Amino acid sequence: MNPPRPTPADPTPGALEGVRVLDLSRVLAGPWCTQTLADLGADVIKVERPPAPGGGHPGGDDTRGWGPPFLQDRDGRDTAEATYYLGTNRNKRSITVDLAHPDGQALIRRLARDCDIVVENFKVGDMARYGLDAASLLALQPRLVYCSITGFGQTGPYRDRAGYDYAIQGLGGLMSVTGERDELPGGGPQKVGVAVADLFTGMYATVAILAALRHRDATGCGQAIDMALLDCQVAMLANLGASYLVTRRPPRRLGNAHQNIVPYQVFEAADGHMILAVGNDAQFAKFCALAGRPELAADARFATNAGRVRHREQLVPIVAGLMRTRKRADWLAALEAAKVPCGPINDLAEVFADAQVRARGMTATLPHPLADAVEVVASPIRMSATPPTLRRAPPLLGQHTDEVLAEFGLGADETAALRAAGAI
Repeated sequence: MNPPRPTPADPTPGALEGVRVLDLSRVLAGPWCTQTLADLGADVIKVERPPAPGGGHPGGDDTRGWGPPFLQDRDGRDTAEATYYLGTNRNKRSITVDLAHPDGQALIRRLARDCDIVVENFKVGDMARYGLDAASLLALQPRLVYCSITGFGQTGPYRDRAGYDYAIQGLGGLMSVTGERDELPGGGPQKVGVAVADLFTGMYATVAILAALRHRDATGCGQAIDMALLDCQVAMLANLGASYLVTRRPPRRLGNAHQNIVPYQVFEAADGHMILAVGNDAQFAKFCALAGRPELAADARFATNAGRVRHREQLVPIVAGLMRTRKRADWLAALEAAKVPCGPINDLAEVFADAQVRARGMTATLPHPLADAVEVVASPIRMSATPPTLRRAPPLLGQHTDEVLAEFGLGADETAALRAAGAI
């Protein structure tokens, strides 16, 4: 008989209520995927390394120590919970299991029999050495959806390499199109400010898992999913990848400008920078009228977006000169009234104070055992019948070990024996 699934504290059932996830992942891509599943109502059991005896490795997901900043306790002192970890692990329960220990491996196999999904992001071959790879666990539980996340995938000449977001941004082409133009001051390759290869892989993995669940529910058969950071990085090149495949000309870095739309970039107003994002010819005509230069929209060089892209070097300096004649607030008010896309460039204090961000409920406060509460970023998903819920703060290391193992039928004596053996 399967162990009972915990009842969520929130009365609104999530879309994935009753789905149980065994999360063997750490750092970002895997935890981002499982956090999304948890927000949608899945019971996510985060499996972490126990602290090493004698004061060695502190145990747990590496991101617990990726600080400062750290969460502060009720007395204003730093805890061991880095904000990096807090940003990717809400709504989960944490247990500690040593995957290198034979009893720990046996325990994972026991848990996997009664789970719907396993997510792991170990190096290729590690799970097979432990007898915890997709083939082994699917043999025990044919309905299992098993998702592996690695830098380069389970096949190909790079399969054994470790994969990190920064390296993937370089190898996968993103840094070749990100950053100021080489010929300008500060020019050269630039990584994106957040780990987008990890984040996109986490989201692609979520989509793949949900598709596999639907197939499982229809056929009774689980399957293995092979997700690679490099694959996802190449896929997310989107229009730039398509442009290269058609033209065989690699796009170059354009700083804050757009490869295919003009004027669509950052400009300097009289008192600071802002974004002007003209998306079509009608919007360009409106901008020209607001700027007092309606003749620009009739100029054969600039009348169409294709012309504006081809004559970028002539048009952009004209637009830049016009933008410097007014303050940002004046431009933003006039452009928004005319339905010409534009916007400020906010820092994060301004982002979380923004009226729209607040109205959309993009933060939430959850009780935390080390502090009165912790504020977290909320899920952006909006669903009318089964909305995501934020039920739990990111867990402490091993906070739920005894609770979870009891749900899977382990008695107190068996749990104590595993702990004494160093398996948990």
